[in-house]
This record gives sequence, structure tokens and C-alpha cells, in this order.
Amino acid sequence: MSTSAQERTERATPKRRSDARKRGQVPRSREIGAAAVVGAATVSALMAGGHIAAAAEMQMRQLLSFDASALMQTQSLPALFGNACMQALLLCVPLFAACVCAALLAPMLLGGWNFSAQALQPDFSRINPLSGLGRMFSGHGAMELLKGLVKLAWIGGVAASYLWQKREALAALSAEPAARGIADGGALILGMLGWLAMTLIVVAAIDAPYQLWTHAKRLRMSKQEVRDEMKHSEGRPEVKGRLRRMQMEMSKRRMMEKVPGADVVVTNPTHYAVALKYSSEGMRAPRVVAKGAGEIAATIRELARQHGIPLVSAPPLARALYRGVQIEQEIPAALYSAVARVLTYVYQLRAWRGGSRPPTEPVIDGIPGGEPDPD
Repeated sequence: MSTSAQERTERATPKRRSDARKRGQVPRSREIGAAAVVGAATVSALMAGGHIAAAAEMQMRQLLSFDASALMQTQSLPALFGNACMQALLLCVPLFAACVCAALLAPMLLGGWNFSAQALQPDFSRINPLSGLGRMFSGHGAMELLKGLVKLAWIGGVAASYLWQKREALAALSAEPAARGIADGGALILGMLGWLAMTLIVVAAIDAPYQLWTHAKRLRMSKQEVRDEMKHSEGRPEVKGRLRRMQMEMSKRRMMEKVPGADVVVTNPTHYAVALKYSSEGMRAPRVVAKGAGEIAATIRELARQHGIPLVSAPPLARALYRGVQIEQEIPAALYSAVARVLTYVYQLRAWRGGSRPPTEPVIDGIPGGEPDPD
């Protein structure tokens, strides 16, 4: 079932935004770039305008002061013209450098830099006339056209208003000396750039939120797409189940490897089995190294018998340890006394060397959390 635009009510997920960025789809505002370039040109002209004007005046004097005989050598004229053009370009290097830097830094304000190899791949739908007509007469195309007309009218109105106010100063430039005319002309140009920069900044401030909203709307998802993405990212249920079983098997294997190093195994005696280990070095209290119920408990008991680990039947303590203490966790203070009796019995059992009477197995009752099973 296809998903219409009306059904895309959910915000884009991080994965969808990341995929869109890989395809080169990031929010962009041309107005920010234009405002940055014009603003950089204005600031650089304001800072270096005096130097540029003085150098331009000197260059004009040098170009207009030449040996008349040089005009008779036509082969040298192209070199003279090329040299003059190169000197003029060198004068504008600060302006060009500032504009290039602004053009490179402007994308950082909205969307950031983004290089997409997918966007460089050929897409023949872009040169399809039908697709092009569809984009031209779409709602987005109409909005871009309206925005362009409004921007043109606004910027043109600001420029026309500035020139109308400065019409007398413009007309007076022709009657001024060269040095004064260059300075006054530069001031007029600088004023024009300032007004254009402020106008473009206002346009960019309006356009940037619109571009962000348009980009977010374009990436919206339907509820079904969100669910499908979650299934795809998390994996199919059967795969997740198999991974969970593998993790449980690995955890069980690691746990069983620690049973031979335990000091005692406390049993229910049939339902539960908890292996404890204690060392005066590095342990504040005995630690649970393995535990289990049912078949796992039977495996722990069998491993304990094979490696000569004492089995102590203490149902309340076994239930309390199984339910309240995690593996590799030290026992709580409430069980210190009961576990101490068990370990004392184990140590006495180890010390016994075949005497007439072995130590009596402890009877432990009244353990917190060691209530009988409901069944």
C-alpha cells in the first residue's frame, strides 16, 4: 500500500535524516550564501577600500603616462594590456578572497558541509522533460517562483531607492577631479553594498526557517515506515531470539567454568543451586559465582561432585541467594551470618582428616527472602 503525503505525520528518525544526508539532502538556503558573500564584500571594501582606491589612482596615472612611441610597436600592446588587467585583478584580491571564504563558510550556518558520493551519480530523471515540467508546476516550484519575484522586487526597490537618493552625487562625479571622483564613487558603491547586504540578511533570516521547515516536511514518515524501520534496525524477531539464546549459552558456559573454583554449593536441594566463593584477598564478603534452577541447578551440582566441591542443603539460604544476589555480586549483609555458618562447616570439613566424627551439617532457617516456593 502506497503512503500518501497526507499520511506522513511522524517526524523523521535519526536514521532517515542520516540516510538523507548521505544522498545529499540537507537544508540549504541560497539567501544565506548571497547575504554572506555581499556582506563579506562590504566589510572587506570598508576595511581595504582606502588602499584599493589609492592603488587604483596610482595605476591609472601610470597607465595614462606612457611613451607615445610605444603605440607604434603594436606587438607590445597586448602585453601592456595584459599587465594592466593583471594589476587591476591583484587590487581586487582581498575582495575576492573574502567572498570565497564567505561562500565556503555560509553552508555551516544551515546544514553544514556535506559531501555525498550518491549525489554525484548520474540521475537521468533530472533531465527528463516531463519530470522537469512537473517540478516547475508543482507547489514547491510555485513557492520558489513567488519567493524569487518578491526577493527581486524587494532588492530592486532598495537599490532603486538608494540610487534615487544619490542621483545628484552620481551626476556630480563627472565634474570632480580623478582622485576625488574615485573616492566619492567608491563611497557610493560601498553604501550600495551595505544596503544590499542588510536587505539580503533580512531575506536570509526569513528564508532559513522556511527551508528548515520544508526539509523536515520532506523527510516526514508514516507510522508504518517508522515501524518498518524499527524492525529493520532491531532485526527480525527470530534473529533476535537466536542471538539471545546464543548470549545465554555463552553466559551459562562462562558461569559453569567458575563452578570448579567455588568453595561451596548451597542447594535447595533439588530446585536451586548457588555456588559461593570467598577469598580474604580482594573480597569483602563471599561472592556468588554461579546459580541456577532446574536443569542448570542439576548441572551445577554434578560439576560440584566431579570436582569435590561440598554440597550443603540449606533451602531457605539457597532461595534467598538465588532470588536476591546476582552472579559476581557479593552477598548482602543480611545473609552474612547464615553464609558464615555454611563456610565454617566447609572449613571444618576440609580440616577433618577421617576422625571418628565429621562436623555436623548446619541447619539454617529464618533467612530473609528465603520463604518457601508458592508451589
